[in-house]
Amino acid sequence: MVSSINGGPTDGPLAADALRARFAGTRLPDDPLDVVMPPGLSRWPHGLRDKLEGPLKPAGVLVPIIERVEGLSVLLTQRASHLKHHAGQVSFPGGSMEKHDDDVRATALRETEEEVGIAPHQVDVIGYLRSMPTITGFAVTPVVGLIRGVADFSIDRTEVEYAFEVPLDYLLDERNDRLCDREYEGRKFRLIEFHHAGERIWGATAYMLLAFREYLLNK
Repeated sequence: MVSSINGGPTDGPLAADALRARFAGTRLPDDPLDVVMPPGLSRWPHGLRDKLEGPLKPAGVLVPIIERVEGLSVLLTQRASHLKHHAGQVSFPGGSMEKHDDDVRATALRETEEEVGIAPHQVDVIGYLRSMPTITGFAVTPVVGLIRGVADFSIDRTEVEYAFEVPLDYLLDERNDRLCDREYEGRKFRLIEFHHAGERIWGATAYMLLAFREYLLNK
């Protein structure tokens, strides 16, 4: 059981129309470098905090919500191990903003087509989350999009090893949160991860999913 967008419990799967309605009031940020810091930042090691507070580059990712017969799912990618940033990690399709991109929305859609073959016309952009910093020096704006009619993906193996889906209801259920200890500069701190079907979703991607859930469920 997960909470509904009105704050009460629901036993049924979340519908695309409910998602669209909840995100209807969100807008693309005027300044993609205007980031919101993660909660509990004061307890993080100084070295990590410095990375988040340092100079940042604008980036955009797509949070792709796929409409399947059995319900909504979230598309994620396993990044190639040779990449400079976030190598070998689970992430949303996306990347750094380039000069020819009109905005970070265009960045997210361009990168999604390049990485997994979903064209911009297949994405119904329904909203945005606040931009957030990563320890690799990016200010990432998550763009939320509904995707229909995608039976298969065209993976760019130079950037992505494979793509996979996680049921949205699984990610919305707090009982599936996994508290994990991390260590940096000899100091331990705790972060939430998601583990599903052998996949580990952690770091910036897990934080974006938590922000998505908190906004969606109005917490």
